[in-house]
Amino acid sequence: MRNLSKPLMFAMLLSLAGIPAVCQEAVPDTLETVAVMPIAAPSAASPAVQALLAFKDSDVKFSVSHLMEILQDKRHEGWVLAAYPDPKTSRPLIGAGFSLDLPAREHPQLDLLNPNLFFEPSSAELWRAAGLDATRLTQVLDEFQERLNNSGARMFRRNIRNLQPQITDEDANKLLRIAIVQSIVNARAYCRNFDELTASQQMAMSQLVYQMGVNLEQFTQFRALINHDEALDNSDVPVRQDVALQSTAVSGAAYWKAVQLSLIQSQWARLYRARAIAVVAMLDPQYADSPTAAERRVSAVLRPAVVHRKKVRAKASTRLVASRRKGSHAPRGKASRAAGKKKS
Repeated sequence: MRNLSKPLMFAMLLSLAGIPAVCQEAVPDTLETVAVMPIAAPSAASPAVQALLAFKDSDVKFSVSHLMEILQDKRHEGWVLAAYPDPKTSRPLIGAGFSLDLPAREHPQLDLLNPNLFFEPSSAELWRAAGLDATRLTQVLDEFQERLNNSGARMFRRNIRNLQPQITDEDANKLLRIAIVQSIVNARAYCRNFDELTASQQMAMSQLVYQMGVNLEQFTQFRALINHDEALDNSDVPVRQDVALQSTAVSGAAYWKAVQLSLIQSQWARLYRARAIAVVAMLDPQYADSPTAAERRVSAVLRPAVVHRKKVRAKASTRLVASRRKGSHAPRGKASRAAGKKKS
């Protein structure tokens, strides 16, 4: 035993204790490594996240802070500091409508004339890109699922204003900013001449992407007009083709009216009328001169969605009229009784 080296003796002692010698250097750091791994370092971020982190406020003409104030307004997305269910899908949202459980998605660029790419990272990647702790996201989602299971989506939404905050205002602002940056980056991928638009038009495009996400792909007429495409689809929107193809008159009033009309006649504009009026009005090249006048022009054309109601009262009134027409059941008044006496 005296001739054995110290490392060999230590390995023999470990083997007797039942501990593999090859793990002796990895054991002390195992727990710390597992805890730190979920938080991706900037160098390990995905290409999508790196593209978002490279954004600068000077890349756009409008104020990003001003757009953040607009989206915090209750008339738009709202501002809730706890996870709440989406009114349509019941999926978890927080802050100004930030989605908490979206997976990373492939969004190919099909426009060969647009060099900009779409970036659709997961909600977890955006959460980390905003500088928030990944373990906190897991807690927020677990608490949301527990509340959803206990109360249901409808009761959950009724008590939104009574929920205990799960994040701070600062955290919500960080999430809103990274979501806006993603919308701006993807708005460039939708619009070839994004850099040539006015400040309000760039903000309108960014808001459309923020509110619709990948669903904006379905607005083929709008995208064809905004990009001056010759291959217009066969939609029902009555847009003059000679006006739509004026590729040189980017700021022409007739051209932008056609662009606005393609959105005004959509189902989205009818369902979210107040929000759509504010966004569509920003596409007006004269919006900066009088935002109120631009919104009034859109409001005069944009009709609200038709609400179909049950005709319960109408059926009741019809039955009442039918019963009165039957003389045997209808009560007789003084005049009718007097006339009956004279006849007798």
